[in-house]
Amino acid sequence: MKRYEHFEHEADIGVRGVGATRAEAFEQAALALTAIVTEPGRVRALEKVELACEAPDIELLLPDWLNALIYEMAVRHMLFGRYRVEISGSNLKGWAWGEAVDLERHRPAVEPKGATYTGLSVRSEDGAWVAECVVDV
Repeated sequence: MKRYEHFEHEADIGVRGVGATRAEAFEQAALALTAIVTEPGRVRALEKVELACEAPDIELLLPDWLNALIYEMAVRHMLFGRYRVEISGSNLKGWAWGEAVDLERHRPAVEPKGATYTGLSVRSEDGAWVAECVVDV
């Protein structure tokens, strides 16, 4: 059931995560974020980074989570290929595992600038949770 995918949105890229729980959907949305840059399977889980986010509601928590990851990717010069999320109310605790960017092995395609509120949705659909929004690249 868990999966991530992209959807078309003019010059930007939509990310969508699907999972059995909201947390799994957020994890998969993070993988979709990584997949904008490189194939997630190319990223080794050498270093763990812990993140925490809080928002007024579950939908606003998604871009906060993705933007926290984008920030960590930029300041640490890292890519992440594995994620774990715990959600309690509108609080998120997350972990991202990854490594320093290796231009030759990762072959980064684009740099995500920020997750937006465009197309923002966190919902239950057909027995699964879906978390999606558009990322500015």
